[in-house]
Amino acid sequence: MPCREMTFASRADWAAIQGWLEKRKDPDTKVDAIVRDILANVRERGDEALTEYTRKFDCETFETAALRVPAQLIHDALEAIPSEDIEILEEAIHRVRTFHLNQKEKSWWTTDEDGTILGQMVRPVDRVGLYVPGGQGGETPLVSSLIMNAVPAQVAGVPSIAVTSPPRKDGTLNPYILATAALLGLDEIFLAGSAWAIAALAYGTETIAPCDVLAGPGNIFVATAKSQLIGHVGIDMVAGPSEIAILADSSATPAWLAADMLSQAEHDPLAASILVTPDTELAAAVRAELVTQCDALPRCEIAANSLKSWGAIITVPDLETGAELINLLAAEHLELALADPWSMLGSIRHAGAIFMGHNSPEPVGDYFAGPNHVLPTLRTVRFSSALSVQNFCKKSSVIAASPGYVAEHGAKIARLARLEGLEAHARSVEQRNK
Repeated sequence: MPCREMTFASRADWAAIQGWLEKRKDPDTKVDAIVRDILANVRERGDEALTEYTRKFDCETFETAALRVPAQLIHDALEAIPSEDIEILEEAIHRVRTFHLNQKEKSWWTTDEDGTILGQMVRPVDRVGLYVPGGQGGETPLVSSLIMNAVPAQVAGVPSIAVTSPPRKDGTLNPYILATAALLGLDEIFLAGSAWAIAALAYGTETIAPCDVLAGPGNIFVATAKSQLIGHVGIDMVAGPSEIAILADSSATPAWLAADMLSQAEHDPLAASILVTPDTELAAAVRAELVTQCDALPRCEIAANSLKSWGAIITVPDLETGAELINLLAAEHLELALADPWSMLGSIRHAGAIFMGHNSPEPVGDYFAGPNHVLPTLRTVRFSSALSVQNFCKKSSVIAASPGYVAEHGAKIARLARLEGLEAHARSVEQRNK
């Protein structure tokens, strides 16, 4: 299983690395037209279109009456999975909720000496739609996706949350998804997948009320649908394939680094796993471990293809140069597998989530620690952030001018309006000073 070997001595070497990674962004333009038609069909025909798509792709016997999962089935799912799993889910939800509670913003106000009040009012959106992929035939339920998307919306105070997920071939939903929804207190769950589910959440149908913000991962059809709906609804982000960058020194354990690279490679053939290190012996040891460990994985073929196309071990002259490359890579996940990761943290400018030291592998953040695992990819961490409470809030400016405010500042405001050629703006202010 080959893994690309590269060197980075200075920024002059970045062009070759960037050119290679840019190819991961190759859009499939055929999908655009397909998704556009799906969105239009669902917008026009509602439940009827949802049922047709679901019969064609998920469950041949699906009926429109089955779109919404009965509340009793959601509750009953708590009895269908082991109690020890319930406890793990409860603890994960608690940890994620505790972290996101720290993100809550408050409305604020300032009062000038003349009595003018200015401020910002923070309010949650009215309704959110969450998409949860079905996993492999509905047998690998992505419970962490539901938790990571639902909790920040709940902390924001969103009063109405809808969840969609594709049914299995027998028309049911995996009990782990239902049980997780029950633990989260969610009772509005619909059986719909792919781009037609996204269309239903955005436009609404006879059964599903329209939403203001959509969130949740999915395949290229889901991602394309969300991107085409920007401007009609808010979305979390248009995420690409997963990625990890690791900056490691000689204190790192090769077997651990290989395992961490493979934890991303098994996601998708387009996932990128990149090790950056000044230690050539460590690099060689990790390369050998990748071969050994990959062969033992159930998803070996996916991981091997990912490493062959988008995996790399890049040697650098020192950790400072390595940090420069890390900032250029701007990866979704970054592990600082260093003897003293805190001394390097100040040098990191671009990373979606940063995992510190040898005992913080990326899956700790994916499932349990508390920070959100919905992260920007494809170098967009240069200007965007993890999913948070703020994604489900909006802010309104409040202006309450005192009686003397326009008298004092009206002429200045009118002058600025006339500079822009907006005479009516100027007169609107001047009317108050007559």
